Amino acid sequence: MNNKLSYFMRKEVKEEMIVTVPGPETIKDENGEVVKFQIKKLRMERVNEIFDKYKTSEVYMNKHTKQPYVVNGKVVLKETNDTNKAFRHVIVEALVYPDLHDKELMEFFGCVDVTDMPIKMFTAEEYGEVARIVNKVLGIGEQEDEEEQDREDLENAKN
Repeated sequence: MNNKLSYFMRKEVKEEMIVTVPGPETIKDENGEVVKFQIKKLRMERVNEIFDKYKTSEVYMNKHTKQPYVVNGKVVLKETNDTNKAFRHVIVEALVYPDLHDKELMEFFGCVDVTDMPIKMFTAEEYGEVARIVNKVLGIGEQEDEEEQDREDLENAKN
């Protein structure tokens, strides 16, 4: 058995490469061709950092006594995650073209918070497609998609 660690020292894992993929069918150039998107393959470490920015903790309070809940001598914390905003931030960071950080583009859509750009710039259908494209390039959400497809297949088989 060959135990070389060099097999795991892959350049593509260390660097965030940019790939070009077709965008939504509804966004076409002057020749009627679907506009190509450029997406940076963010490392999972970076995706997790983004999601961590949208986590908050606060002391869980009893509404009646206005006292914190305590279990085993420890104050209970209530964590909240704004996963929608976090995922929009991932989309913004992953998209190289179109660049959702672009000042002119943000002014056109009246945005001051870059995480609002994906929902202002794309229709609901386009946003869903862009989200799926980004997920596929980043390699996240694939298991959930397979589980959803399995549920749909099961429902179709029942009918």
